[in-house]
Amino acid sequence: MSVNQGQQLEVYSSKHPQEVLLVKVKIGDELDEVMIFKGFSSSLMRSTAFDPDVPVIPDHAEIIAIDRLTAPYKPMEPKYIQQGITWEQFKGD
Repeated sequence: MSVNQGQQLEVYSSKHPQEVLLVKVKIGDELDEVMIFKGFSSSLMRSTAFDPDVPVIPDHAEIIAIDRLTAPYKPMEPKYIQQGITWEQFKGD
């Protein structure tokens, strides 16, 4: 079984606990923002399943942009490391 994009981002975040990933995705016709921290994903715009085996970013999702921020995440004072990273750029890092 291959690892999908969301799982790859979760693995990255578990290896970089000093970072928070804010991922803008398009799932079908809907936009979503997903926060990933220490290997766990949570949608900021829709409900997140209680079952950790249900991916927050499904295989058919299109990643629009990834922002890297320093942890802890403070919504009123976000500290960006990098903004607007494409999936292709992220995979190359």
